Amino acid sequence: MFTGLITGVGSIRSVTAIGNGQDARFIIQTPNNDVWENAQKKLGASIACSGVCLTVIDSGADWFTVEVSAETLSKTNLGDWQPGTEINLEGSLRLGDELGGHLVSGHVDGLATVLSMTPENGSTRWVFELPPTLAPFVAAKGSIALNGVSLTVNEVEGLCFGVNIIAHTTEHTNFATLRVGNRVNVEIDMLARYLTRQLSFKNV
Repeated sequence: MFTGLITGVGSIRSVTAIGNGQDARFIIQTPNNDVWENAQKKLGASIACSGVCLTVIDSGADWFTVEVSAETLSKTNLGDWQPGTEINLEGSLRLGDELGGHLVSGHVDGLATVLSMTPENGSTRWVFELPPTLAPFVAAKGSIALNGVSLTVNEVEGLCFGVNIIAHTTEHTNFATLRVGNRVNVEIDMLARYLTRQLSFKNV
């Protein structure tokens, strides 16, 4: 489990196709801060990489390696990653840690596309478009994780929704490098996911 509070921005050091070219291995450069010491990247550890929970299979002082299946590549923006791509990183939640964002599983539900980014006082208002399959799960003032960042939805209209991102969040996540047309990983609030599933059996 994660909180959606990013602890550093890493970058892709290398990308290698594996599994007959269907899967991928990524070596990820970690940030130069106290959070990302070696203990954070021990073998088998779970790390949220732009919102996707991945398992460490190898690591060094300032890097770690993960492998990703074709299924994950097809449901996330990991297939867009190239050497130099900046990604948000968060280590897994430990019992007793402060839950400052909302509970995030690292299981991405799909992708949203950046439609606009507009300065608004001291923050930036971002508007994203969802696929029709995810739109029903997003509600105004509800929680959502975008590229692993815990955010509050401002408004929803059709397939589109907006969020405001303060300067601090922009500076400490890969929102600083996002542009119109980019795709972001979306994890809907798990309460909405289970509620919708329960309601689907209401008349069964």
